[in-house]
Amino acid sequence: MFDRLPEYPWEQLKPYAAKAAQHAGGAVDLSVGSPVDPTPSIIQDALNAASNAPGYPSTGGSPEFKAAVVEWYARRRGVPGLKPEQVMPTIGSKELISWLPLLMGLGPGDVVIQPRNAYTAYVVGAALCGAEIISEDDPAKWPANTKLVWINSPGNPDGRVMDIAEMKACVDRARELGALLASDECYAELGWGRWADELIPSVLDPRVCGDSHEGVLSVYSLSKQSNLAGYRAAFAVGEASLIKGLVNLRMHSGLNTPGPIQKVIAVALADEEHVAVEREIYRERRDVLLAAVREYGFELSESEAGLYLWATLGQDCWKTVDEMAALGIVVVPGIFYGEAGKNFVRFSITATDEKVAEAAMRLREAARVNRD
Repeated sequence: MFDRLPEYPWEQLKPYAAKAAQHAGGAVDLSVGSPVDPTPSIIQDALNAASNAPGYPSTGGSPEFKAAVVEWYARRRGVPGLKPEQVMPTIGSKELISWLPLLMGLGPGDVVIQPRNAYTAYVVGAALCGAEIISEDDPAKWPANTKLVWINSPGNPDGRVMDIAEMKACVDRARELGALLASDECYAELGWGRWADELIPSVLDPRVCGDSHEGVLSVYSLSKQSNLAGYRAAFAVGEASLIKGLVNLRMHSGLNTPGPIQKVIAVALADEEHVAVEREIYRERRDVLLAAVREYGFELSESEAGLYLWATLGQDCWKTVDEMAALGIVVVPGIFYGEAGKNFVRFSITATDEKVAEAAMRLREAARVNRD
């Protein structure tokens, strides 16, 4: 009855977490991308102010919520001219990612495309409806029976950022196939290097999709940039007829984002200061960990944005996971994200300053011992 999905992958990490806990200094868990810094006071105040909510919320989103999302896409994503009817709230982004194939009516014989290094929820959505999942970054290789394409930029786990040309090629091919192109963009405010100063492209950017949003959906979450993972605050924006159909199905299913959370989203999107503050905190943690990871001997791939370092020692990922556990550090094996990640591990920078500094110290000390 419940065998369509395998055991939750993080269960496989338990023996390594136990090994890491035996370290004299205790375990440093860099496996989970859950924020640890306080939710900004402006957001907590907004939630408190909106807490008197006796009635049912609008499934499609309140006018204030919709207006805030439209304004934010124009200001921060380079997407002007959106209409309120192109916006809907979701109960976190993972909920929509996992249920979208089923809501679309997909099933056996249909194909869902995901990146070669893929967030674990895309395969869940395909499994729940019986569709086939294919991991493929090259649009030319997407088969004719493709019905849904997931792209992820910035990527989890690898931090890859797609440029305008890459995104446009994906949109063009999806439209050629008559497939929906859904873009998971939840780390777009957390760019590094080039992307610290340049806006990370959205699939709704007119340079990507032209003057039409037909067949295109952008999915966004405030969990990371605003420390709101506990609020489940997210939204989707795209073709108006698609949003209308999804809202209808969600009304029937009771998938309503609470009214106070919709208010919080509007307030959070209007305030750039708290995002800039948190971005700087993550930048400092990333700099500390990145230097130590490289000193230990890891090579990094991508890692241009987001909250992770995608790194390899050129060996099987489970061997690296065990090697890190011996240092009291818990990391994620890349195989969780697909066969392409079998020699990689993912380090998260969402731990506290103290924990990140401790992990960096252990890596540097181990590197010195290895050299000696």
